[in-house]
Amino acid sequence: MKKDTHPKNYRMVVFKDFSCDEAFLTRSCTPTKDTIVWEDGKEYPLVKLEISSYSHPFFTGKMKFVDTAGRIDKFNKKFANSKFAAKEQ
Repeated sequence: MKKDTHPKNYRMVVFKDFSCDEAFLTRSCTPTKDTIVWEDGKEYPLVKLEISSYSHPFFTGKMKFVDTAGRIDKFNKKFANSKFAAKEQ
């Protein structure tokens, strides 16, 4: 094995899926800004997730409706004012 290939700043980190309010504690070296008090009363760095195995349809077997219409309308309004928008004739 090569020496010094893995980061040395591994620590306990809480990953929280805010779509279903589930969290898990594991070791990671990902940078974080937030902290959270875990079930053991200790404070750990927090990584906020939009989706995890707790909420992903593949693992849960449930489909979740995502509101993309609002995103599409927002994009179209933004794009209409750009130089790339089609000119009406």
